[in-house]
Amino acid sequence: MKHRIITISREFGSGGRTIGRETAKQLGIPCYDSELIQKTAQESGFEESYIINADESTSGGFIGSAFSTRAFGPTAEDYLWEAQRKVILELAEKGPCVIVGRCADSILREKADCLTVFIHADLKYRADRIVKVYGERQESPEQRIREKDKRRAAYHRFYTDMKWGYAKNYQICLDSGNLGINQCVNILKILY
Repeated sequence: MKHRIITISREFGSGGRTIGRETAKQLGIPCYDSELIQKTAQESGFEESYIINADESTSGGFIGSAFSTRAFGPTAEDYLWEAQRKVILELAEKGPCVIVGRCADSILREKADCLTVFIHADLKYRADRIVKVYGERQESPEQRIREKDKRRAAYHRFYTDMKWGYAKNYQICLDSGNLGINQCVNILKILY
């Protein structure tokens, strides 16, 4: 693949999705995030609701089922992973784009000209931001962040054998809490 791709991994609440979308918009290239769910549903035959609940944001269901049924062959989550992987490769083949999450950094590592990015921020910034963006919930924002990040890390490790958020696995790590969303976008545009 000769196209330049930006992959964005991110801590929950850090603004990675927003940074990805705005970077793509300013560069005039597509950004794939929730669109990946739709395309994966078409590819796999799974319902979008199943994909949403089976991906990195689940409550750990894929981990339990993966370990308990793997001895009997591939799980539904494994088939879903392969469909998602295929969609990511096809989208990257089409042309330059930004891909948010879904282990795209690992999937495209050897196959494309990628700028691999990890967006992070301190807990207070992320907690304040998720309340602003997603609203109040029964559980504390800090608890939601810890659980979501834990699931993302487990999902990433399980399917890529790489440590999620480990600086050496990315070309650049940006602290959106200190830099701000707009400055992160500007940096990615310059590096693109």
